[in-house]
Amino acid sequence: SRTRLFLSKSVYSGSAGSISARIPAMNTKLHAIKDSMMEIYDAETLQTEDLAAVLARPRIDFTSILDTVSPIVDAVRTEGDSAVKAYTAKFDRVELNEACCPIEDLADPVLDPEVTKAFDVAYDNIRKFHEAQKTDGIEVETMEGVTCRRVSRPINSVGLYVPGGSAVLPSTALMLAVPASLAGCKTIVLATPPRSDGSITPEVLYCAKKAGVTHVLKAGGAQAVAALAWGTETCPKTDKIFGPGNQFVTAAKMLLQNSEAMVAIDMPAGPSEVLVIADEKAPLSHVALDLLSQAEHGPDSQAILIALPGVDVEALRKEVEYQCSLLPRAEVTMTALSHSRILSVDSIEKAVEISNLYSPEHLIVNIENAERVLPMLDNAGSVFLGRWTPESVGDYASGTNHVLPTYGYARMYSGVSLDAFTKKMTVQSLTYQGLQNLGPHVAKMAEVEGLDAHRRAVTLRLGIE
Repeated sequence: SRTRLFLSKSVYSGSAGSISARIPAMNTKLHAIKDSMMEIYDAETLQTEDLAAVLARPRIDFTSILDTVSPIVDAVRTEGDSAVKAYTAKFDRVELNEACCPIEDLADPVLDPEVTKAFDVAYDNIRKFHEAQKTDGIEVETMEGVTCRRVSRPINSVGLYVPGGSAVLPSTALMLAVPASLAGCKTIVLATPPRSDGSITPEVLYCAKKAGVTHVLKAGGAQAVAALAWGTETCPKTDKIFGPGNQFVTAAKMLLQNSEAMVAIDMPAGPSEVLVIADEKAPLSHVALDLLSQAEHGPDSQAILIALPGVDVEALRKEVEYQCSLLPRAEVTMTALSHSRILSVDSIEKAVEISNLYSPEHLIVNIENAERVLPMLDNAGSVFLGRWTPESVGDYASGTNHVLPTYGYARMYSGVSLDAFTKKMTVQSLTYQGLQNLGPHVAKMAEVEGLDAHRRAVTLRLGIE
């Protein structure tokens, strides 16, 4: 059985006494928070299989979800815009006049100047970091007369999914549209759920226009993904679909990438998650809010804390309780906390071992001299080093991309980058001398494999057959 340490339900005193004093009278909301707080484990006592169970993410039952998504995808394929409008009316209760339109058809939104400034700063940083990822390609002479190159070309048409639902995410519009535009994609379709009047959230529209989006699809959910994959009367077909979304969006992406739609996706995705490594000098409030910043995304999100020696885990959990009680999305957050965990370890080496096993979407290293840990880290979507690097900066404006692999896929997937919007072509060119040098070896290999046309394509050119 799993080794489990539970905190006392009594009011904590001592170093966290000031926290208790700040908490208002225990109402129903706070009782619910206390009942769904993060469980605490001593990782040093856990066997391998027990540790895996402790770190298990909330299960996603894609079988039942696919049963819901498949008919939607099929309907959009056959009925186009009418299906998109029908499902938008059903799920979002919005009647659309048009499903998709060129972005220039939409009036420029008017935003508060401070909001505009914030998005402009984010745009500049995101553009600067992704522009630095451009490469000139490579050219190598592998032997005399044999030149090999690799060149990059933009994906012609891309679809960008920007969630609406429980939280509006204009930052995602920047994270996807900026690299798409920099890569040179000709058609950039942004899909996002409409507001109740059928319009697009002004902040999303501002970011989309600034970053170079060409079309806006006023729909969300599986119907939007299907429209991006198949194309409709008004929505251009796209070759690759990017962006986070709920379980229905993820299921639609995964279903369509294996269909006749001939569409790729950025990566498999699950609920948002964070893993924090903290030492005894990490301020409790900083650690608590870093954990909550991902837990507040949704009820299926997960937050993992790995506490190094000296961390007062009881005081920390009390701080999480207090900070959660202040959040407008406390109810959603407390559900996520019910499957979040605190693990105590004896060393930074053990902390890194657990982190690499978990492979988090976001990894925060809040310790002294955090930079020394980076060479040991292998699996994470994005890493946040040091006391002054909250995960929030990467979510919004540091310059890195916040569309990242979740659910353990950081073991083999990278986050969205400039390269994600391009494909690579290899090129080879030989002189006659080059074919004389290489050809006999190629002919012999083709002979071994029994592929005679391959062999003769070389030997006939060399006049040796």
